[in-house]
Amino acid sequence: MAEAVVELLERAARQEAPVEELRALRLAVQAVPPAALRARLSDEHLAALFNLLGTSEREQLSACVAVLERLLQALDPIYLIQNLREELRKGLFHPDDSVKILSISQVGRIVENSDAVREILNSPELLRQIINCIGGEKIAVAKEAIKSLSRIAQTQDGLEALFVSSLLSDLKNVMTTSDVVRYRVYELIVEISSVSADSLNYCANSGLISDLIGELTGDDVLVRATCIEMVTSLAHTPHGRQYLAQQGVIDKISNIIIGAETDPFSGFYLPGFIKFFGNLAVVDSPQQICERYPIFMEKVFEMAESHDPTMIGVAVDTLGILGSSVEGKQVLQKARSRFHNLLSKIGHQAKNAPTELRLRCLDAVSSLLYLPPEQQTEDLLRMTESWFTSLSSQPLELFRSISTQPFPDLHCGALRVFTAIANQAWAQKLMLNSPGFVEYIVDRSVEPDKASKDAKYELVKALVNSKTIAEIFGNQYYLRLRAYLNEGPYYVKAVSTTAVEGAE
Repeated sequence: MAEAVVELLERAARQEAPVEELRALRLAVQAVPPAALRARLSDEHLAALFNLLGTSEREQLSACVAVLERLLQALDPIYLIQNLREELRKGLFHPDDSVKILSISQVGRIVENSDAVREILNSPELLRQIINCIGGEKIAVAKEAIKSLSRIAQTQDGLEALFVSSLLSDLKNVMTTSDVVRYRVYELIVEISSVSADSLNYCANSGLISDLIGELTGDDVLVRATCIEMVTSLAHTPHGRQYLAQQGVIDKISNIIIGAETDPFSGFYLPGFIKFFGNLAVVDSPQQICERYPIFMEKVFEMAESHDPTMIGVAVDTLGILGSSVEGKQVLQKARSRFHNLLSKIGHQAKNAPTELRLRCLDAVSSLLYLPPEQQTEDLLRMTESWFTSLSSQPLELFRSISTQPFPDLHCGALRVFTAIANQAWAQKLMLNSPGFVEYIVDRSVEPDKASKDAKYELVKALVNSKTIAEIFGNQYYLRLRAYLNEGPYYVKAVSTTAVEGAE
């Protein structure tokens, strides 16, 4: 079969419009293993195929790209960069997007190979064209270019090539293409900066991070909303947070939130700024962040108490993130009655809001109420119990009614709330004393789909693994839960039938 492929390649190379041969070749290459193709391919075969890309004939182009995709996958990345770098470079500025995607995907393979990536650093023209691809209209090409450049920058030589050579000018020039392209370059810079403190220094010295921060703290509210997402990504790493703190960026973001009181357009950027501090509190210290930037917590509470569903959603998400750690829970507990009143509102929203906000409320409640077994002190257990009772006059029935509704997402969200409290003794007592609740837990017939079965199984597992369950539920219910756990999430009880002669 490999011989047939070679014959078709040679026939195609001899003709000006070899559509029939390419069509047959497209099928033939799929039937031959990559190793067999690799053994029979020559530089001349590949050069001929790349030459056939210089056409506007749609079918020829499509077939040629499909054949090259298969053949190039059979070749080692080091071979590609040593023998086909010029063909790949030309492919990157081909007018047809499918050829660009073919070429940039092969560049992606090259940069993932430690030997081949060194070769690409000796190809400034190819690197320049990869940078230019960030400015292309096709988002798939731009994303692959960003991914390739990010990978190249993971070595010292790569950082030098991108930031201490004329390529930095190319990077800055491509930013002038449009706002969208400028943000793509910022995305690349943040991605590179996140790798190490050394990478961040190169990016900072290029001036591009300063440009990003300048836009973040500028007057354009829509630009702020876009830039804060990238700055939030930069804050995910310790060296990124240290840089932002040293440059006074975190203080500036806090001051913008303070000034948002008098800004009628703050709704555009405020959610992103609040998410920034929410993420900062999780990766850093919730107590330190909330004490140093009190406007953050104040604004979260204001948003949660408002009547704007967008603001409520962001506030509820932030409370869930903040309350995912014990330290964050203790920060929230300091708000006392204000937070308890807020929980009552969240309970109301979980029952009555539009579906998306109801789901966010359920997820936040799960996060707020969960306590790992090793952190279940008497004070913390009293706290989560008081939070649960603040959600509604009958919170267990509230979430049980949500779990019986015919909407899989809401059903699973309510089950996750039960799972969050399942290892806490006060919650187990509530479940036991609620008529029919334990029967509901072990009833498999109420779970219509895989997601629901999985969610119910997690609830049963949390109960069975609790140290207090056998004592509180009693031996009978405990054994039923153990049996459910051992049978697995998808167990179906066999039903025997008897055939009767003459029955229809």
